[in-house]
Amino acid sequence: MSSVTRESYAEATDKLATTTTKATAAQLATVADEILSVARLLRAEPRLRRALTDPSRSAGDRADLLGSLLAGKVDAVTADVLTALVRGRWSAPNELWDATERLGVDALLSSAQRADELAEVEDELFRFGQVVAANPALAVTLGDPGAPLERRVKLVQDLLKGKVRVATGKLVEVALEGFGGRSFEASLSRLVELTAAKRDHEVAYVTVAKVLSDAEEQRLASTLSDKYGRQVSLKVEVDPSVIGGVSVRVGSDLYDGTILRRLNAARQAFAK
Repeated sequence: MSSVTRESYAEATDKLATTTTKATAAQLATVADEILSVARLLRAEPRLRRALTDPSRSAGDRADLLGSLLAGKVDAVTADVLTALVRGRWSAPNELWDATERLGVDALLSSAQRADELAEVEDELFRFGQVVAANPALAVTLGDPGAPLERRVKLVQDLLKGKVRVATGKLVEVALEGFGGRSFEASLSRLVELTAAKRDHEVAYVTVAKVLSDAEEQRLASTLSDKYGRQVSLKVEVDPSVIGGVSVRVGSDLYDGTILRRLNAARQAFAK
């Protein structure tokens, strides 16, 4: 986001926080659904995006235009939050769409937080990503932007029915739509990270050759927490092909101490 966009987005998130202080998890979920529905409308209607970000229009005119579209169709809280969003300044029309989608995700995460389910949602998103990655046919089907979205959503709903929290299922649907213009796989990863951030945690993706013991996980999490100055949420993948050692990725930082990496480095050295 540009600095202008970040400022406008921050005003909307502040509005969301102040107007939902006493809202229940269910009420927040409704607001999230409505904001995400508006994000989908903005995705489909480029002319509307341009009209709602037109710098030649006053903030009041843009707010009135949005109000005429939403009148009687959404909760008052949703209308207030989205009005705050369109009254802001935007560097490009697409940034309004991205911000609206992100705001809907924020509301959905707030709903899960209010229900004390954030940790479970984070874990369910990660584990579903692992399931998809382990099934190439499923990965291709869900990640194909050319396939009808409704068909992919229905497939995910059938796969997850009764197995995950409601918020998890909705976030997976957001990933299917290509959250922030990302691929399905990248969208899932980003949503895992945003869920962790909502708990003030950093995500560490860990790859090992065999399952870590509870004590080993605790030691690794403690070491990383000390290094990054905040709690770390480990996402562990078991991959026997690394042979031994540990690979850890936190954001753009990669610490690869696997035997596989050492063997590859040795091969490259000999090749020279």
